[in-house]
Amino acid sequence: MPHRSIGDITVARILEMNYAFDRFEFYPNTTEDDWAPHLDWLTEEGGLDPTTKEMVLPIQSYVVRTSHHTILVDTCAGNDKDRPHRPGWHMKTDDNYMMALAAEGLAPEDIDYVMCTHLHLDHVGWNTRLIDGRWVPTFPNAKYVMSKKEVDTWNAEGNPSAMLPMIDSVLPVIEAGQAELVSSDFALDDDVWLEPSPGHTPDHFSVKFASKGKGAVMAGDLMHSPVQCLHPEWAARPDWDVDLARDTRRKFMEKYSETDELVCMAHFPLPSVGQIVANGDAFRFKYDDGPWT
Repeated sequence: MPHRSIGDITVARILEMNYAFDRFEFYPNTTEDDWAPHLDWLTEEGGLDPTTKEMVLPIQSYVVRTSHHTILVDTCAGNDKDRPHRPGWHMKTDDNYMMALAAEGLAPEDIDYVMCTHLHLDHVGWNTRLIDGRWVPTFPNAKYVMSKKEVDTWNAEGNPSAMLPMIDSVLPVIEAGQAELVSSDFALDDDVWLEPSPGHTPDHFSVKFASKGKGAVMAGDLMHSPVQCLHPEWAARPDWDVDLARDTRRKFMEKYSETDELVCMAHFPLPSVGQIVANGDAFRFKYDDGPWT
């Protein structure tokens, strides 16, 4: 599988699936006129199905190997999870994810850290797997880095949709003693640290990597489609705080625009990584053309 080098760090994608969403359900405040200027280029890039014009989002993790650790950023949808409102995720039993890990030469025991950018169901699903009727951590030797504020918020709110992944994919990790509940200014070491990017969820964070003067940022669900680079004001239905999410998107792009930072998005069309570049008073996403080996 292709890898991207960031100094002495290597980055690879672990793809579980591609999943289609109705674009008006996902961006409920948009109209056909809003989308019209973007349909052709989004279809060409793979962000829209050419026939249905539904959004096609990869559900994927990133695996990052530093000189010290093997790190998994987010863990996709998972198997055996009760997700009645997402038929393609509901009680899934395929081996796509584990086969993709194996293709990277990795077994679950090889992961040192799992970093959850946030606690939505398509980012924590493989945190656990069902063994003899019990949810147990999938990665037995890993510490799972999660936002304490986010855990506390979802527990306090008791929102049913938020609680489903909490019950089967978050709380069992905490109960097993493998969770490291942190604030979003946490640093693992000089090469790996978190950067606050709240709004999509109460304490969403991005994961920063640096080596030999090169850098990468894994931005989770800060944005879901490259069209939001042009329209950071477009709010996704799952955004927890619409105004904060909008402001965070714009600040993120202002910070990384016209830099060499490799921006790695969870749901942008493959290859999902690239650079932020200026585009008038907004931005666009330039897919990475750097060396993949």
